[in-house]
Amino acid sequence: MPRRRSLTARGAGALLAGLGCLIAANLVGASILLYIGILLLALTVFALLVVRVPRRSGTVARQISTDLLTVSETSRVNVRFSLRAIRVPHGLWRDVLPDAVDGDSAGEYPPEGGQLSYLITGVRRGVWPIGPLMLRTVDPFGLAQREQAFGDTRTVTVVPEVFTLAPLTVKVGAAGGTAHTSSSRLGQGSDNLSPRHYIPGDSMRRIHWRATAHRGQLMVRQEQEESSPDALVILDRAAARWGEQGEQADPAFEAAVSLCASAAVHLMQEGYGVDVMDSAGNALGTLRGHEDDRDGLLVALALVTPRGGSRDLTSLIGGTPPGPLVYITGRLDEEDATLLRPSGAAAPMLFTTDAQEGAAEAAAQHGWRMVVLGDDVAEAWEDALPERTGFGDVQR
Repeated sequence: MPRRRSLTARGAGALLAGLGCLIAANLVGASILLYIGILLLALTVFALLVVRVPRRSGTVARQISTDLLTVSETSRVNVRFSLRAIRVPHGLWRDVLPDAVDGDSAGEYPPEGGQLSYLITGVRRGVWPIGPLMLRTVDPFGLAQREQAFGDTRTVTVVPEVFTLAPLTVKVGAAGGTAHTSSSRLGQGSDNLSPRHYIPGDSMRRIHWRATAHRGQLMVRQEQEESSPDALVILDRAAARWGEQGEQADPAFEAAVSLCASAAVHLMQEGYGVDVMDSAGNALGTLRGHEDDRDGLLVALALVTPRGGSRDLTSLIGGTPPGPLVYITGRLDEEDATLLRPSGAAAPMLFTTDAQEGAAEAAAQHGWRMVVLGDDVAEAWEDALPERTGFGDVQR
């Protein structure tokens, strides 16, 4: 952040004029020029003292109306600023904003009503600092200025834009997103219990005595939990799929991240339990109907960038095929599409921002509905809906 010079353009002009008058007075012997030069120099020095000598200190507190700022969303920032100084100067204030956040964060000081307030709009995903607060004051003659920083910075998290998507009308599971399937796990959970064979290390308190007596060997309780049918959303952020990342955002990757967030939130709203991961198997979020889950996913996607490689899709899906499967990738050629096998997932949807020749045909052989993702995320989703692909009602 460049610092302003102590002298304004007018002050620099007055200083040069004063020096010029002194030089001219010695050359032509005009005493009036000497007096004018001394006056201009003295006035410039006095202006510098007026703005530089007074000691100032202040406190800054910022409040943003939204915890998470969505790309293209507008939010209000309220700044409480208290200045302690010999005199309260009249000047201009501005809150330093990053390029990823747009807003008119400046005004006259002191403001009317004593409240500093301005609007900001998210431009680019990420976690960005706001501040410090800068106060610029100028002497009454406009010759000297002082700009001083007050307070610390505060971060604002800009998350990807979430679009409203068309309903996934195909019913995956017994009754779509409201169906329930059983998945077993060890540990404490529901009261739905089933016995299994004793394994060394199991607690004796977990022994199922009735099953032990019936089978003649030690049996322990295994707990089961009820869960809604899973949907899986995978964001392929392997570096090879995307162009080189510079200071400017890659529109294709931004559209992919936005689709990832939109699809996950949409499937959750339709009643599915949604797991979101990248192509390397790293979990980005899990949505089970809670608002905190949604916010956690958006924060994770705010920081995601292309990097690393990818694993085989079959290993990511695991042994139990999900209901809806959404795979989002960048550049996709025929060979890559041939290796993408949905492994029995119902309603598999494949989105690519750069489809190469032969990729669509190779993907279709595995049951994918492949759609090229452009700027319109909602339209791309609608084009990939299972009702348009002939999936029909799929049971899992």
